[in-house]
Formats: sequence, C-alpha cells, structure tokens
Amino acid sequence: MATSSVAGLLLAAGGGRRFGMPKALVPYGAGLLVDHAAATLVNAGCEPVITVLGAAADDVRSRTTLPGIVIDNPDWVDGMGSSLRVGLEALGDSDAVIVLTVDTPGITAEAIRRLIAMAAPGALARATYDGVPGHPVLIGRDHWRGVAEAADGDTGARPYLARNHVTDVPCADIADGADADRPEDLPGRPHAQ
Repeated sequence: MATSSVAGLLLAAGGGRRFGMPKALVPYGAGLLVDHAAATLVNAGCEPVITVLGAAADDVRSRTTLPGIVIDNPDWVDGMGSSLRVGLEALGDSDAVIVLTVDTPGITAEAIRRLIAMAAPGALARATYDGVPGHPVLIGRDHWRGVAEAADGDTGARPYLARNHVTDVPCADIADGADADRPEDLPGRPHAQ
C-alpha cells in the first residue's frame, strides 16, 4: 500500500496585535516561534513545508532560515483566511496538507503524525483537546478549492469544516492546542529573551 504524501502549511503572517508584535518574531526555544513550528512540521514528516509570512516578513527572513518554501502574503492584514488561500495555492502534488498556525507552540510532532495517519485526498480531520477543535488540521487535496473559497478574515477553514464531515482526532494526551495570543500564554517561555 502506497503512503500518502503530506505537505505542511505554516501560517505565520499575522501582525500579532494582541501579542504586541508579529508572532513569527517571538523568541522561543533556541530561535523564534516560527522556527519551532516549522521544525515541528518537519519532525512530523511533512514534505514540503510551506511557510506563509506577511507582517515583518523581511525581519523574519533576516533572523532565521526556514526549511522548505517561504512565501509572502501581500494581503496578510485581511486575516488568516488570506494566508490560507495563498498557502493552498502554493501546494504541489501532495495528497493532503497539515495546516498549523505559528501561535500553537504546544503542538507536537506526535499530534501531527496522528493526523498524517489519516491522510488521503478526500480526508478532513482536526485535532481536538478535551473535545474542543483546534490545530493542526488535515485537509485532503479534494477539499483545497472549497477551503480556499470559504476562507475569509480570521476564520480560516472553519466555515468549510462546519459544512463537511470532519474526523476529530483527540490529541490532549500528547499535545497542548492552546493559542498564544499574549506573551503570558506561551507555555513555560523556554529560553525566551
């Protein structure tokens, strides 16, 4: 049986209004929050990894070397939906994509691999944490156009997922899906500077 090819799509374009700075530039671990998220996708086996930048994109590029493909969303101020559309347009011939946001540092490679195990062109799955949907989200190739058409503002894929059957994948035992909307939300702030 052939294995499915799964890309990783990291959404890291926002200005971080509530955080006080673009989240992609937040120091975290040995580098930046964007480094941590990209490495998590790579460690989970996503290939290629596509990172969508927007706010302070030049600063991000000057402070880190991200794996895979790095693209800019010129309309990043319109919200996550525009970054999701830009990222989906950049995907090649993968069977599915794992979508991850830069502000979820508690997501683990193990959680991503749970979703990758379900990858197929027709798949739709998302991680849940004690019954609450979160990231990462697995979107099969057959759904990319529909997701892109529905993505608007900061809702991302949510409207499309609400209209379609989505497999919920419990991940609370191996990951923390909380968003880091403010500096105090960062878990442990490992080596934050």
